[in-house]
Amino acid sequence: MQIKPRQHLLDIWRAIARHSFEDGKLISSDAGGLSSVADAERLLCLLYPATEVPAFRLDQPDTTERDVLRVLEPVGNRLDIPPNLITAMAQFMRTHTGPDDSPTFAGGHYFKPAEPGIELTRDQAQLGVVDSYSMSVTLCLATLGFLKVYESTTTRPEVRKALAELRTATNTRLSAAMISLLRSFTVNVFDAESEQGRRLIQVIGQGRQSERSVLQQFARRFRPLRATIVESLTRGIQVDESIRDESQLFECGWAWGVVRDAPEVGDLDRKVPGQPPGIADRLPYVYFTVVALDGIQDLFSKRTLTLGLLDEDQQKLAEALRLRWELSQEYWSTIARFGADRWPLEDLPWQTTGLQLESEYFSLTVAAILVHDLVRRNATDDDLTRTVAVMERLADRGRITSRMTKDDPVIRLHHPGVTMPLAGSERSGGLLQWRMTDYSGQMLKRIIQLAVLSQNINAQGRLLRLAEQTFEHLWHRRVEGGEGADLWDDVRAVYPDARDVDRRMSWSVTERVTECLVAARNLYEQQPIPSDELAQLARELLSEATHLFGKEQLEAAGIEGNRGRAMRSIETRLDRARGLVDRQPATAFALTLPVLQELDTLAQARDAGVKEG
Repeated sequence: MQIKPRQHLLDIWRAIARHSFEDGKLISSDAGGLSSVADAERLLCLLYPATEVPAFRLDQPDTTERDVLRVLEPVGNRLDIPPNLITAMAQFMRTHTGPDDSPTFAGGHYFKPAEPGIELTRDQAQLGVVDSYSMSVTLCLATLGFLKVYESTTTRPEVRKALAELRTATNTRLSAAMISLLRSFTVNVFDAESEQGRRLIQVIGQGRQSERSVLQQFARRFRPLRATIVESLTRGIQVDESIRDESQLFECGWAWGVVRDAPEVGDLDRKVPGQPPGIADRLPYVYFTVVALDGIQDLFSKRTLTLGLLDEDQQKLAEALRLRWELSQEYWSTIARFGADRWPLEDLPWQTTGLQLESEYFSLTVAAILVHDLVRRNATDDDLTRTVAVMERLADRGRITSRMTKDDPVIRLHHPGVTMPLAGSERSGGLLQWRMTDYSGQMLKRIIQLAVLSQNINAQGRLLRLAEQTFEHLWHRRVEGGEGADLWDDVRAVYPDARDVDRRMSWSVTERVTECLVAARNLYEQQPIPSDELAQLARELLSEATHLFGKEQLEAAGIEGNRGRAMRSIETRLDRARGLVDRQPATAFALTLPVLQELDTLAQARDAGVKEG
């Protein structure tokens, strides 16, 4: 199934408008309980394409396209859509603000009690989580960008007042989310003889190297990164001094929430309300690290920088987050590719060290960090090719590109999903779990990111085929009717033999698909990868065609009528082919071939005329 970003995004917007708006007002969506994560995901399904895709812009009403207006009729008409979205965003900000006027980042019903039959308490539901912090960064940046453009197009006093209030609330939430991300970053130091140490050695050594050899390699390869952690990390973190000892192992990344005893961030010009104490253990999760990386990179996007969306305090916080962003990518990318032969990442499925779990989902999250790192630096063809092979294997093992067998346990990847205990959450009154149900969505997202990065024709071809297969799998999982019609997620639609699987409205999966379609649009906006071989052939064809055209001009000088028009057409096409030969050699090749045929036809006609004369 070919990915058609524009048409598929319109289909999603039509379904969201029908599901979530009535007479221009946002309908409350708290099924299962309040969750800032779910509410942010729902709004991002509209705001992310509206701020990232020019054809879906809503912040300049005079330029809104007709097909967009048709699918958004429940949201309002051309002039009412922007103020109605401002009202919806203001509603989100009020809902997720505490009694002390500080932003809240409640995980809500996304938290699951570890003990069966136990109800989630109100205090537990209100706990902040990295998913909410990261999603809030993306949502707030999209909102600020929307407001900055829209404010120049409206003079309505009530709209400008609502716009100013929303900007203030959004800036406060953005700063709070950035601070919470800083305080959720952690470095976990442990001894090689500990259970976690032995497990890390097993993962990166793959049982092929001695413990001593692995420790020596670890100390050597992470010496610069260890020094950066010691010297540069200050805001929102307490670094264990034992990290200076090179015999100690460590992991860095994001815990599930604010870490216990994480210091407040106070060196800012403007006080940000609410820095609640954390309860999370100092245990980095690859899943929450990926989630954090996705949000943080939006702080450095071209749109954020061009529109100047960050104030001075936020720029300071962004630089501190950038450092953690780079450290995490460097650490996990090195771990994923540790050793000289087979990568640990290629040894599926990935085994987590602190939680002692293993799953293809964890392999996918480590691969996602590797993709982030490959995008950040100049990746080699070997790195790309091997990563593509890992993604193909993960798609197969997740039954995205292969058939599910009878009573296949892999269904648990998709429903009910992979669960992780949240270390330290027992301090809230009972151990909580986090469930990941977006394996296919995450898979598609990383495949498209790799395809954008790849400059290898064969690798990109494999990625595009895999992306189309994964998208088809996801598209068939839309809910057919009732609650959430044409949105996600109905796993039974692609796995009809799966037992005890019910369709459910999932803003998480819906938002992932929306995000993937925006990324696919950016992929198609790129120039195709040029083939050196075709470029050389095209140049040789152009050389011959140019020479023959020059000769034909000598012979056909002064001739008007059909022959003259044919000569001018040939000249135009040759000029076009020369302009494309480096960027689109296949197109240049295709343009030049018929020119050669025409030139030969003209030459034959001329020669026949000479003989008759």
